[in-house]
Amino acid sequence: MKISDYTYALPEERIAIEPSAIRGTSKLLVLQKNTGAIQDKLYSDITEFLQPGDVLVLNNTKVIKARLKVTKQNGAERELVILEKHGRTDDWHTHKVMYRRKMSAGDTLHVGDVTIVVNEILGDGLAIVTSNTDLLTVAEQYGSVPLPPYIHRETKPSDTDRYQTVWAKEQGSVAAPTASLNMTESILKALRAKGVIIAYATLHVGLGTFMPIRTDNVEDHTMHKEYFEVPATTIAAIQLAKKNGSRVIALGTTITRTLEYAHAAILHTKPKDISGEADIFMYPGYEFKVIDCLLTNFHAPHSTVLMLAAAFAGWDNLKNAYEHALNSDYQFLSYGDSMLIT
Repeated sequence: MKISDYTYALPEERIAIEPSAIRGTSKLLVLQKNTGAIQDKLYSDITEFLQPGDVLVLNNTKVIKARLKVTKQNGAERELVILEKHGRTDDWHTHKVMYRRKMSAGDTLHVGDVTIVVNEILGDGLAIVTSNTDLLTVAEQYGSVPLPPYIHRETKPSDTDRYQTVWAKEQGSVAAPTASLNMTESILKALRAKGVIIAYATLHVGLGTFMPIRTDNVEDHTMHKEYFEVPATTIAAIQLAKKNGSRVIALGTTITRTLEYAHAAILHTKPKDISGEADIFMYPGYEFKVIDCLLTNFHAPHSTVLMLAAAFAGWDNLKNAYEHALNSDYQFLSYGDSMLIT
């Protein structure tokens, strides 16, 4: 399977650089995967498409201020991105980072009164560093929100709020579960009032989500592992929905990966809290086992999340929907509009 067969042209002007002026007022494209039918809606219209008994699963991870500007001992500036949390017992004094521009093992870096030493260069722009202060504290004090590289502007104070879901709780991601950025508490309230079950899981978003596919053959791409947790209450809600013939709707590709990776435990065992490291890569041909609908956004060419959406919707359906969106002034990527695939 060639990655060149699963791509499209995305004009730079269609990449959303800013979020909508008011959260929850973006566009919503609804795609029926069985027929290919497309509807143009508003995001708040999502309540029309979910039914009593359906389970909507949200990712409650919280983005850390992972981007750090540091200086080397010779005064040269460098930038680090602290990578995602892996497990509840992560050591935040010694941790993996991404870096820009040349660094070497043994380099000493400074930010404020904090000293960071480069222990090991791993390749692919990754390194292991040790800090005299835990890096979560350093990030909160000195860091900024790690906006995606295709948003060509400096981080603003407003990004601290808008590049975060309204229910963010479990600190540990270096990128937002962006499909959730348009959701509001008022829409969730309306869904609950309709009888939709709102459930939560955690996947700390990191390299597995935002590393592009660099191989010619899709199957040759290797996914990085991302830590997840699914509580027993969410598993019980999913099992009840399946028993009653209701649907499971994943809010975003991060939840999709979590639920599909852990499908055996979710569908076939007595509900209990589960956790692990998900490295599942879904592309056309994958048979979905847990989710019935996907609420997502418009994804970048050559990305693993585009391949996931193509697997769920069918590539021809997805390509047609993207062409329609490009011709209808939809905004793409993290701060852009949304898409519901039913």
